[in-house]
Amino acid sequence: MNNRLKLQQVEVEISRRKDGDNLAKYNSGKVVHQKQMQFHKCDKKNRWVFGGNRSGKTECGAVETVWLARGIHPYRENKTVSGWVVSLSKQVQRDVAQAKVLHYLRSDYIEKIVMSSGRSDSAENGIIDFILVRNVFGGLSKIGFKSCDQGREKFQGSSLDFVWFDEEPPYDIYQECRMRVLDRCGIVFGTMTPLKGLTWVYNQIYLNEGGDDEVWYTQMEWADNPYLNKDELKMLSQSMSEEELDSRRYGKFMQSGGMVYGEFDESVHVIEPFNVPVEWYDNISIDPGLNNPLSAHWYAQDFDGNVYVIDEHYEKGRDVDYHASKIKEKSARLNWHYTNGGMLSALIDSAANQRTLASRKNVVELFYENGILTNPKVNKDLFSGISVVKRYLKDAEGKAHIFIFKNCVNLIREIKAYSWGEGDRPVKTDDHCLDEMRYYLMSLPSSHMTSLTNGRKSLVQKDKESLIKIKKNKWRNIK
Repeated sequence: MNNRLKLQQVEVEISRRKDGDNLAKYNSGKVVHQKQMQFHKCDKKNRWVFGGNRSGKTECGAVETVWLARGIHPYRENKTVSGWVVSLSKQVQRDVAQAKVLHYLRSDYIEKIVMSSGRSDSAENGIIDFILVRNVFGGLSKIGFKSCDQGREKFQGSSLDFVWFDEEPPYDIYQECRMRVLDRCGIVFGTMTPLKGLTWVYNQIYLNEGGDDEVWYTQMEWADNPYLNKDELKMLSQSMSEEELDSRRYGKFMQSGGMVYGEFDESVHVIEPFNVPVEWYDNISIDPGLNNPLSAHWYAQDFDGNVYVIDEHYEKGRDVDYHASKIKEKSARLNWHYTNGGMLSALIDSAANQRTLASRKNVVELFYENGILTNPKVNKDLFSGISVVKRYLKDAEGKAHIFIFKNCVNLIREIKAYSWGEGDRPVKTDDHCLDEMRYYLMSLPSSHMTSLTNGRKSLVQKDKESLIKIKKNKWRNIK
């Protein structure tokens, strides 16, 4: 056999392997799925993808699993690992997660397949117990397969480096799996379409009620997946109800009455903090509470009229003296402006004007004694206030005009949880931040939102408004 023929055979073999190497195609990133990359790059120990059907969420979990097993993860420390893939049932395991893992595992990556049922030479048609994968460091990684219908007891005892939940597991199995990765400082990750309503995942992951710094999630929708046919998506969308679309297209949690602020998109409205120019500083807004939390936020506006929520104070069971000291402390750190009398100014719920039998002074008077001049003349009309908030979240052209610094965790949590109840009214719970945000946005001139939605301001208008704002802030700081 001459050298030219040998070279042709080698090239054919390379081409054959390349065509069959689905992991290499995923890695090549010729068509980038941005949300998948966000998931892979995130360094948190508890990561989740809430995605619509066919949004690419399962691909994330399967590729992450194979990367870890092979020791070739581009964004994590690599080693030989042992982990589980957890599905809802054996049948779902075979048809979804197991199929995806095999899709990305080339045959020469596999040392051994052990079956629960079926033959290892036809593994895709049976139920796999575990796969031994050749790790690039020379050892063997183990990918085990579990199903939730086995019960929690079958998840005990093992020590693992990772667990992938393909769809939402029962809470007891989730907790048991977290224990399995504890001693190895391992990770858990989940990919799911939220079809079960407001379950423990909604509270512990989506809302992150426990404030766990290691919890992270992203939401995927059909438009995020560059591989889907747009005409097919349009036809499918037209056949679904709005509620079904929220879950199956957008990966949103279904609420009994629906979200009040369905326009809220954490990837758009929540931003990294930055050094806000003092000329943008506008006002503080307070919703007072004693047994309930007191909520206060600092609001700024740029010269285009966009609103930024840049800091928060949120605490319950404290008196006005304590809250006032915290508000002044944060204001000093921000270099916030003062009135010409050397006081801070803020909006406050009009209920703060009321005296109780427990105190001879109302909350407005108590704040005044602590150097904070509060204005209780706020517009508390609920429905017009909700309408204004919605327009700041998304105007008629789909543009956002309010942005929340990610350190304002309680405001973000309340927006995500705020839902409609009976009688077309929001459920009155955990809405302290939302109340004072409404007070602030309702305090802005009605012409302000009109100018944002009816076209761009001229350069002359912008310059004029910026000069007025600068002069206003300088006047406020005269002591």
